[in-house]
Order: sequence, then C-alpha cells, then structure tokens
Amino acid sequence: MAPETDDQEKIDATFRNGSLTAVGIIVGFSLSFINRWVSNPNDWSCIDILPMTVMVVGIAVQVKVFADLLARDSLLVVKYDRARRLFLIGVIIVAAGIALALANDILGISSQKMLG
Repeated sequence: MAPETDDQEKIDATFRNGSLTAVGIIVGFSLSFINRWVSNPNDWSCIDILPMTVMVVGIAVQVKVFADLLARDSLLVVKYDRARRLFLIGVIIVAAGIALALANDILGISSQKMLG
C-alpha cells in the first residue's frame, strides 16, 4: 500500500459525512427488513433460504462499506469512489434478494413444502 501524499486528491469531510449518514440509513433499513421478515409468524420453507442468503450477502457488503467510510483514508477520492461503487452493488444485491422473496410469495413457491 502506497503511503499517503499531499498530492492525492481528497474529498471534503463534510461530503463524506453526508454519504456516511446515507449509507447508515440504508444499512439500518436493510437490517430492519430482515428483522421484520424473520419475526414474521408465517412458516418458512427451504426456498426462503435463497432470498435470505442473497439479502444477507448484500447487507454484509453494505456494512463493509460503512466501515470503509469510517476509516480516515476514506477521504481519498480513490477510496471514496471504491466505497461508493461497492455500496451500490450491495444495494442491488439486497434488492435482488427482496425481489426473489416477492417472486416466491407471488408464485406461491414459499408456501409449498419442499421436504417430505
């Protein structure tokens, strides 16, 4: 890893802080969605594991970005841009998991017994 030099382009800390707030809100929403789904009294089936796994992977990416933005070197444009791209990927992964869960419900797949 190259040492920081003054000639590396940096973003304003205020801008990064706003991004950090937005990421925190989205991570909180994602975690809240998982919590509500897990707390639902309806029965689970094996098919529910797929969307849940996809959502958990997406949330893990979002949490990693949150941690990256808390680092001091996140003020470097290169690090910030990487974190931003990763965050958008995490949001897309979570959205894909939610879409899978909705498709399972709409098609009635999750209400079918998968074993036995």
